[in-house]
Parts: sequence; structure tokens; C-alpha cells
Amino acid sequence: MPSYTAPVKDLQFVLHEVLKASTSDITGYSELEPEFTAAVLEEAGKLCSDVLAPLNAVGDKEGCALENGVVRVPTGFKDAFDQVRAGGWTGLDMPEDYGGQNMPYLLGTAVGELFSGANQAFTMYQGLTHGAASAILAHGTEAQKNTYLPKMVSCEWTGTMNLTEPHCGTDLGLMRTKAEPQADGSFKLTGQKIFISSGEHEMADNIIHLVLAKIPGGPDGIKGVSLFIVPKFIVNEDGTPGARNGVSCGALEEKMGIHGNATCVMNYDAATGYLLGTEHKGMRAMFTMMNEARIGVGMQGLAQAEAAYQNAVIYAKDRLQGRDVTGVKNPDGPADPLIVHPDVRRMLMDQKSFIEGARAFILWGSSLIDAAHREGDKDADGLISLMTPVVKGFLTDVGYDMTVQAQQIYGGHGYIEEWGMSQFTRDARIAMIYEGANGVQALDLVGRKLAQDGGKHVMAFFEMVKSFCAEQKDVAGMEPFVAPLKTASKDLQAAGMFFMQNGMKNPNAALAGSTDFMHMMGHVCLGLMWARMARASLDALASSPADAAFYETKLATGRYYMARRLPATALHLTRIQSGADSVMALGEDQF
Repeated sequence: MPSYTAPVKDLQFVLHEVLKASTSDITGYSELEPEFTAAVLEEAGKLCSDVLAPLNAVGDKEGCALENGVVRVPTGFKDAFDQVRAGGWTGLDMPEDYGGQNMPYLLGTAVGELFSGANQAFTMYQGLTHGAASAILAHGTEAQKNTYLPKMVSCEWTGTMNLTEPHCGTDLGLMRTKAEPQADGSFKLTGQKIFISSGEHEMADNIIHLVLAKIPGGPDGIKGVSLFIVPKFIVNEDGTPGARNGVSCGALEEKMGIHGNATCVMNYDAATGYLLGTEHKGMRAMFTMMNEARIGVGMQGLAQAEAAYQNAVIYAKDRLQGRDVTGVKNPDGPADPLIVHPDVRRMLMDQKSFIEGARAFILWGSSLIDAAHREGDKDADGLISLMTPVVKGFLTDVGYDMTVQAQQIYGGHGYIEEWGMSQFTRDARIAMIYEGANGVQALDLVGRKLAQDGGKHVMAFFEMVKSFCAEQKDVAGMEPFVAPLKTASKDLQAAGMFFMQNGMKNPNAALAGSTDFMHMMGHVCLGLMWARMARASLDALASSPADAAFYETKLATGRYYMARRLPATALHLTRIQSGADSVMALGEDQF
């Protein structure tokens, strides 16, 4: 059975030597001293390694079961959920007013990676609750916040988001679920939602559904969508769960992965709901949850890649296969370990360099969220808005690829269920689809985010890269990082220029290259992160640290990314500049 070890040392490196969190001016960051964050991460790591990771395979094998309207979770999940709640992990970065610990989102993200890496399906129960609570926090009335948030922050009650219907996924303007106004100010919701993660289960006293629906007489399409709080049990005046609401789980989806999470068909039969936010502005309120969820899903891509990589390394060092072409490395055995072979090293280096770059990228993005929310920094808000589709789309696309690479190292054993490697690949696959499929993320990036605020934020990113390269160009040891980063950034800018010159007269020319652009931008972002990590490592080595090998390894891994992964921007640019003609050449009847 696969194992999981929390990458605490690497998280600490990014938090304190790259981001220098505890010296930041962001409110609350002064509390993030290295000793404090290490203690938090190590404690979370123990819970993940000892409790959650062993349940990962259990959840995959058993799945969930619907019995008389109640969903039974896999063996051990309920006890583990109790332990997570008892440790206060569910409210780590939520406000103290509602029972949270008010830690920065940055620390919540670091801890979240550990939970997702140990057991993604399990962690979704609390992760979706966090997102639903954030939406209520941002858009709810004081009464709504006081009613729901204390129990949701503690995960005594869990939460969901209900968007998709059988006939509409991305195009939510087609939804049919209706919300009829009532005399007391509430609404009666009728309709069906599908693909609802954590929609029904036995681990919480109540489940608070956030449901998109249309109020009759409202505008057509997406402009007529509103968001509602629909509790499984109506909440009594004293705050306790009361009568059962008209919401039920009609079926469980049979899925490729994340078997331990209950993915439900939810039926709403004149269910009582309460408007969250403003009528017909439901997408605005829901996107508070969606944007947080997209960062969390990007983290899932990273986390599954990390878990798969850890096990692939163990296998590559242990499995004896063939001899090293440069000379025998294991003379006392019948063969050398897999890890001596260059192509195996290539796969491991692909994984390692992606994982560590992605970790820095998502933590940097989390610091932008803190700057935006805690300091009202509009530039940070604009930058993370630009980066959100890249975090979600690029990290999940490549994270999935890296789980496949890890599986490949096992050869035939990677395809056999008893070794457990296929679960990482199957669980990672959904991250490319939910919370907005990755093609939609790419369209959002190219069609909306590049031009947001007159292109201010993408230009700020280009300037950030340019300034960093200028500052580091004469620093000894930085040339292998600066030169490739400059080249990749120029590729990205050239792609943006192509869109500007061709997108208006031929929109397909831009849209056909949107996924390539998203990947280009992802590579440049990871290139920038690797350059920053390289500088931090060089600075550390200058002081002759006891753990010099850690920093030397970091530099070697970064040089690999810059030499072998970052040049992909040239391929993506060539594809983009080829335009849409070849993409759109066939008629529908030719497929």
C-alpha cells in the first residue's frame, strides 16, 4: 500500500526562505515564525501520515453506499473526520468570531496540500465546507452568518455547492431549477442537481447546500441566476437542526476515482431556501466559492503528483532491473536499481521539478490572496485573478501527467491495483474537469483575464519577470535561471501580441491557442518560482549551512526545469502562431 510523508522541509523553505512570510507586512504574517509553522505542519503531517493516508486505499476500494436516503462513508472515515474536527483543522484560516483561528490563507494552503496529498476524497468533505462558508461570510446577512458559520467552521455541519444540472454544465444560463418566493421571505426550490460532491453523508449533523436557481420572472440566461442557502435540516431558532427539508440524494455517481467522496444526484422538492446575496446576482456570490475552489483544485493536482512521486522514488530505488550502461552499480545483486537508468531519472526529475515549482507557485498565489483580503491590495487581487485559471488549469493538467509518470516507473505493477498507483492517477483526473473544465479555464484566461483592467495585471506580471531578471543577471550562479526565464517570457509576450493582432478580426485564432497560452503562462510562472528558489538557495549556501545538500539539490532540480521543461514555451508559441485554420479545417460531417 502506498505511503505518504508530509513535505514539511520543502514547505518551510518556500514559506520562509523564498516568500519570507514572517517578515511580510501582511496582517497576521508576523505570527508565521518558522518554529510556529513547523510545529503546525509537523502536527498536520502526523495526522495525514498516520490516519488519513491509510484510509486512502480503503475509501478507493469501498466507496460510498446509499442506503434508504443516507450515504454511508467508507470504514474509518467518520472517526478520522472526528479527529480532524477535534484538532481545529477545519477552521485554521477562518475568522475567530465564528470559531476559527484566523490564520492566514497561506498557512491554510500549506496544510491543505498535506491533507489532499494524504487523502483527496476525504479532504473534499471539509474543503467544500470551507468554500461554502467563505461564500456565506462574503455575501450573507449577519443573521445568516451567525446561524451557519460557527457550525460550518467547526465542520459539525458541512457544506456543498450545487451548480450542474443534467442538461447543463458550463452553460449555467440553461439551468431549470426554480426558486418560488414565499410570503415569509424564503423561497421554495424545485429541481435536480448532479455531480454534487459531499452532497449527502453521515459525518455531520446538518449539510448546508448552496444552490443556484432561477426566480420566475427574472432575466433570461445567466443574468437571472440567484444563489440560495438550502439546509438539509431547517435550523431551529435555538440553532439546532429541526425538520427535514425537501432535499434528498437520489443516487450516487459511479466514478473513475475519488470513490471515498459521495458524489450525489440531489433532488429539490419544494425545499426551503434562503437568498444569499442579491436576487439575480447568484454567480457573483457563487464565484467567491468557485475562485477559492479553483485554487484548491490546483493544489489537488500538485498534491496527487507529490504523493505519487514519493512512492515512485521508493520503488525506483528498490526495484532491481538491468545494469547501468556506464558500469555496474550493485555488484552484490543480480541487477541495478531502476533509478540508475537515465530515462527513469528523466521521469523522476520531471515530477520533482514540477512539484517543487508548483508548490512555490501556489503558495505565492496564496500570499496574493492574503494581501488582497487582509490589506485591500487591489494589485494583488488583480494578479491572483489573472493567475487563478493558470493555477487551476496548468497545475491539474501537468499534475495528472506526473501521476502517470509515477505509475509508469512501476511498469506492469503500476497497472495492478494492489500496488495502489492507479488511484493517484484516477483521483487526479477529476481535477482537470470539476470547478470549470480546463478548456474553460484557458478561455477565461485568454478571453477575459488578459484584458482585465486594460491589461494592467498581465503587464505587471511581465514587468515582474523583467525586473527580476535584470536584478539577478550578474549574480553568480543565476545565469542558468535568468537566461531561460527571459526567453520564455518573450515567448509568452509574443503569444499575447499574436492574440492582440488577430483576436478581434478572427476570435478563433485566439481561442484555438488558449490552452497553449495557459500552459505557456504556467511554465513561465514556474520558471519564475524556480529562479526565486535558486536565489534563495544560493544565499543559503553562502552561509555554509549544515544542510548544504538540500540547497544543492534544489539548484540542480531547478536547472533541470529551466533546461528541460521551460523550453516548452517555444512549442506552444509555434502552435499559437499557426492560428485556427488547421483546427477548424474539417466540416462537422468529416469527424
